[in-house]
Amino acid sequence: MYHSVADPSDDPYEITVAPDRLAAQLRWMRRQGLRGVSMKYLLEACAQGQEHNLVGLTFDDGYRDFVEHALPLLQQHDCTATLFVLPGRLDGDNAWDPLGPRKPLLGADGIRHAAECGMEIGSHGLTHVDLTAADDRLLRRELHDSRAALRDLTGGEVRGFCYPYGHVDERVVTAVREAGYGYACAIAPGPLAGTYALPRVHISQGDTAWRLRLKLRTNRLRRRALDRSAVTG
Repeated sequence: MYHSVADPSDDPYEITVAPDRLAAQLRWMRRQGLRGVSMKYLLEACAQGQEHNLVGLTFDDGYRDFVEHALPLLQQHDCTATLFVLPGRLDGDNAWDPLGPRKPLLGADGIRHAAECGMEIGSHGLTHVDLTAADDRLLRRELHDSRAALRDLTGGEVRGFCYPYGHVDERVVTAVREAGYGYACAIAPGPLAGTYALPRVHISQGDTAWRLRLKLRTNRLRRRALDRSAVTG
């Protein structure tokens, strides 16, 4: 789970990874015989028993720096990823982060460019609100309208959803399924883990090779949840 790829010096939320750090992380991954792929690709591979040595890469929020910095590095290392974007904030910024610096978000052209380069485009909702606190009308708007907007924008099907802030409960999981998504990504969903609440590992600026190796070894529960979801989904 990545977010922004830029200068991490002013980053109280620790969601920013410098381009050179991302490059080093991707090099390490490739040296281990691993390849980063989109979540759609990974889930399809899991369903066919062909997930060996594949790692799902996700980038939340749809920051403009994805196209500027992350995309060229992913292409250089023969990787793809899933980019979760906010069609209700095209060309806007991360106004939901009160402490952090304003980071510009992708507009329609940037999202289309990422899709044309082989990245999967998924929904992060319309405007990045906590869906567990949303009423039914707002929940439906955030799920259905964002999916429709991204279909219109990219011309492709939108299979993936990512819960803003990682917040999820049974009501929201049910709403995501009923909205027509094929899977959804969370952070640490606990007993809700499965196709519509896939757990992820946060990757930060501080993740050097030894920390990546440790995370790879200590997140077997997440891998088992992913394997189970591919079978039951």
